[in-house]
Amino acid sequence: MMTSNVFLDEAAAILGPRGLTRDAELVSPWLTDWRGRYTGKACAMASPASTEELAQLVKLCAAHGVPIVPQGGNSGMSGGATPDETGNAILLSMRRMNAIREIDVEARRVTCEAGVVLQTLHEAVEEKDLRFPLTLGGKGSATVGGLISTNAGGCQVLRHGSMRALVLGLEAVLPDGQVYSMLTPLKKDNRGFDLKQLLIGSEGTMGIVTAATLQLVPALADRVVIWAGLPSLGIARSLLLHCEDMAGDALEGFEVMPQACLDAVLTHLPAARAPLEGRHAWHVLIEVVADSASAATLRERCETMMAEAFDKDLVDDAVLSTSETQAEAFWLLRESVAPAERERGPAVQHDISVPVEKMPDFVETTVPMLEAEWPGTEAVAFGHLGDGNVHYHIIAPTVTDGPAWQKNEGKAISRRVHDLVTEWGGSISAEHGIGQVKRDELARLGDPVALSMLRAVKNALDPQGLLNPGKLV
Repeated sequence: MMTSNVFLDEAAAILGPRGLTRDAELVSPWLTDWRGRYTGKACAMASPASTEELAQLVKLCAAHGVPIVPQGGNSGMSGGATPDETGNAILLSMRRMNAIREIDVEARRVTCEAGVVLQTLHEAVEEKDLRFPLTLGGKGSATVGGLISTNAGGCQVLRHGSMRALVLGLEAVLPDGQVYSMLTPLKKDNRGFDLKQLLIGSEGTMGIVTAATLQLVPALADRVVIWAGLPSLGIARSLLLHCEDMAGDALEGFEVMPQACLDAVLTHLPAARAPLEGRHAWHVLIEVVADSASAATLRERCETMMAEAFDKDLVDDAVLSTSETQAEAFWLLRESVAPAERERGPAVQHDISVPVEKMPDFVETTVPMLEAEWPGTEAVAFGHLGDGNVHYHIIAPTVTDGPAWQKNEGKAISRRVHDLVTEWGGSISAEHGIGQVKRDELARLGDPVALSMLRAVKNALDPQGLLNPGKLV
């Protein structure tokens, strides 16, 4: 089906001159996903300025049968915001809807629109001595709507949970153009299903998030970031349990990476330096935080925690940050792993989880297995050991045709990784979503009953299948 000029003229009348463009130079940068795997086409790019404009546009799309592909910062990892190659869909940019409507200091919550960039949100609430406790490497481009639609995780899930746990209220436009508006949170509300949870993590296939009320927490009075070197991931798991016992809720981050990842980062960031002398099989970044009531004793408690870790042979070496600058430098090393890996060449990336207690055995069992099955590859795992989620990358041997390797060997490797994850009782998508990348794998490996429920909800809300077609289900 070719999108008609009648539709485009009516859409332009709804959105105004700033709200609809067909200019190829303006649209084309948004037609390829962040990883460069998918490039599509669109009949136009819509940029509504309000929920009301979007609702009118969605009604128009429903009347004309025009598919809609919602997009936030276009920083997703699974191709979930890229249209297909037909050119029939309208690309929906939410970036103009970027107002922070209200910061309620007393209630510790913020209501903001879907196009607000995560870093902008952080800065706005920090001015009120509050904090939004979710962060990730793409905070300078990721938007609130995209984070909600993919149920993003990041580095603070260990203490605060994923996006799903931080959304108190939601506003969204449904596939028929109706507006679901439940922004005012209630501690208790037992009027049936928690409908906002149907939209969180649905990747724009069941509704388009336009605004949300989010949980805030008090600003940090102080933090200590610890970099430790140790011999194995199994020891890292024991160190995690030790830190949880001694730090309790003050433990906010626990990230792991092998020496190979640190080597790649130091090549990627020539001005950076390794936090520790010598080389270690595994490196751990630990963040411990304090509010004003406990800040005075934070460093002493961290020193005691690590001294006991040394006594228990849980670490070979460690250093505690002595300033905020050094703390940020440690985090920069962790957040640079993904771009550093991209520079190394072709690889297949997997965002997987298994039960936390099984992760060390999973990595130590499957890494040599996969490297033996595909000689010349290198398997690396890094990420959020505290919540059982690692990014599991298989780096190609030196090849002349990277795309061909990814299409052939890479596809077979991913299938094998997903089979192993499923055997170990895990998930093939821990925090990046399904999108296009894992849609077929979800259909192959997902629980049939769960998949039938997903499809039933999708068909009930979007019977024409116009919202983000070809993604998730």
